[in-house]
Amino acid sequence: MRTLTLLLSALVLSAPAFAAGPEWRQLFDGKDLNGWKHVGPGGMTVENGLIRTHGGMGLLYWTGGKIGDCVLKVEYKMRDFNDNSGVYVRIPIEPREAWMPVNYGYEVQIDNHPETSKEDEYHVTGTLYSLTKPLAFPGKPGPQWNTMEITLDGPRTIVAVNGVKVTDYTEGQPVPPQKLSFEPIRGPRPIEGWFGLQNHSDNDIVFFRSVAIRKLH
Repeated sequence: MRTLTLLLSALVLSAPAFAAGPEWRQLFDGKDLNGWKHVGPGGMTVENGLIRTHGGMGLLYWTGGKIGDCVLKVEYKMRDFNDNSGVYVRIPIEPREAWMPVNYGYEVQIDNHPETSKEDEYHVTGTLYSLTKPLAFPGKPGPQWNTMEITLDGPRTIVAVNGVKVTDYTEGQPVPPQKLSFEPIRGPRPIEGWFGLQNHSDNDIVFFRSVAIRKLH
């Protein structure tokens, strides 16, 4: 009986290890870009343990397949006070060039400059580029580090920057009309999709030190 009691106690004590929930999986090891592929102009390299953008506009995407019902966490910093980049999600097919992800996925914007212009709020850090208006402006200018968490929960996309919610959008909610030729085509996005990091231009240098993912359920 004593042996059985001790065994049951051990099982109870070990239970939290299984009940702790999904763990973060790091997709960038700080050494190389194995598991990633670049398409479009420009490129990305690993320098001092960080992913660095070069030129553009291009896309470094994770080749591990589509993701959904998860949280994607990205830590990034701008080289200058403000630089432009983004995180693409819900890309319907594996990218072969840079513009398909723009038009048929979502770009979660990295760009603080539009904070100074109310008419450009739809282009600010943490929004779904040109589609959603920010709930807050928590993005930090360079060279400070920022943490962006993108939650993909079925048809719902939630974006938090530095712990503050910026976007909470569900498929089918109204969005403003397309105004500029380089803004994405309007329309529904898939529940699961490929994802990647944007390199925007020679004048926009952004560094990423962590790209991690964990299951939502």
